[in-house]
Formats: sequence, C-alpha cells, structure tokens
Amino acid sequence: MEEQKQTPSTPTPEPAAEAATNAAAATPETAAVEDVAAQLAALEAKAREHYDMYVRSVAENENIRRRAQDDVSKAHKFAIENFADNLLPVMDSLQAALADGSGDIAKLREGVELTARQLAAAFERGKIVELNPVGDKFDPHRHQAISMVPSEQDANTVVMVLQRGYMIADRVLRPALVTVSAPK
Repeated sequence: MEEQKQTPSTPTPEPAAEAATNAAAATPETAAVEDVAAQLAALEAKAREHYDMYVRSVAENENIRRRAQDDVSKAHKFAIENFADNLLPVMDSLQAALADGSGDIAKLREGVELTARQLAAAFERGKIVELNPVGDKFDPHRHQAISMVPSEQDANTVVMVLQRGYMIADRVLRPALVTVSAPK
C-alpha cells in the first residue's frame, strides 16, 4: 500500500484576515506618520501665521516711520507759521505808514510807535526776549564786546548797548553788542 504522507496541515489564512493582520501590524507606524504629518501641518500653519504677523509689523513700523518723518517735515516747514501770523499786523502798519502822504510828522511818529508796540507784542507771543544788559556783568554767551572803556563801574560790566540782543527759549538768537568797562 502506498503510504500516504501526511503533512501537518497548517491552516492557510484567508486573504482578508491577512490584510487585517498586516493593517494591525502597520497601524502603529501609520498612526505615528499621520501624527507627525498633522503636527507638521499645524506647525506650518503657525509659521504662516507668524510670518503674516511679522510682515504686518514691518509694514506698520514703516508706516509709523514715514508718518513721523512727515510730521517732522511739516513741523520744520510750518514752525514759523504762528510767529509769521503775529508779524502780519506789523507789516500792515508799516505799509500804511509808507502809503501816508500827509507829511504830518507827529502822525507818522505815532504810527511808528504803534508799529513798535505791535512788534514787541509779536515778539512776546513768539517768546523772543530782548537782551538789554546795561549794568550787568559781561557774559560771553549772551553779549559780544565791541570795546572796553574806562568807567567808574566794576571791571567787565556792560556800560553801553550798541545793538540789542535777543533770546528765544533760553537760546541766544543774537548776542547784544556791548561796550564793557575796563579794569581800573
């Protein structure tokens, strides 16, 4: 008789079960890849958001810089506007005096005095202060000595003002031209 070989029969897995086994085995790796991909997508979205915020900040800073530059330019351009507005009545008075053909000296003098008061008021509103240092100690920051003369006053005392000086906001606009007493 023929001897039949009997091989141990191993059950052959069905194809669906094999796929499930492969899927079960691959699931941790696939899940990890999907998790990394999701994290990458989230980080890319956050990076785009940060880049957008950066671009907006750079644009805003540029706008602020440009506006500040425009403001400074306008301040330089129109800084004198208020003072010039205060000088317009003075110019009107001077033109009226020049147009007067009456020849009345008293009237002309009165008009010049009025104009001088208007100019003094404009200087006051513009915070321009007159330097009239007669009797004060000589200050080289505020005065310019033209000559020294013998005098009964202490040395380096302003004896006479040849041309008045002016200051604006604690800054010398024009020093006073003065004569100073000489040491005895």
